[in-house]
Amino acid sequence: MPDQDIQINPVPGGAVLGTGRTIISEAAVAKVAGIAARAVPGVYSLGSGPSRALGAIRDAVGSSDHSAGVRAEVGETQVAVDINLVAVYGHPLHAVANQVRASVYRAVEELVGLQVIEVNIEITDVYVAPPPKPAGARTVTVEREALQ
Repeated sequence: MPDQDIQINPVPGGAVLGTGRTIISEAAVAKVAGIAARAVPGVYSLGSGPSRALGAIRDAVGSSDHSAGVRAEVGETQVAVDINLVAVYGHPLHAVANQVRASVYRAVEELVGLQVIEVNIEITDVYVAPPPKPAGARTVTVEREALQ
């Protein structure tokens, strides 16, 4: 067998990475899992009532917490994820949970590089959209005269 030059961990530009340690925080894993969960049709929001209220305030000021409602336990090579979510009425709840689970498994394993051992999902509420306004309905604005 002829000798071969083998590069381990090549990076752009032809450099070779040395050895070292990479630590991925639980917050980073929770954020990846949260983004993956929110992308599933039938998920209205993540988190319990108080965390959703805090999230609404964050959204109003232009900030967002992608990891709200998500908790990750990270080991050296494995991770477990717990998710609390609110589903949209009309979507089968078990199907939503299974799609969220699959999305989180895929995202965490591909983007984070850790083996997902479990994704526990708790559906804490169901969002019911308000009825649509009739097409011909108009909003009436009443102006008052200034009192003198």
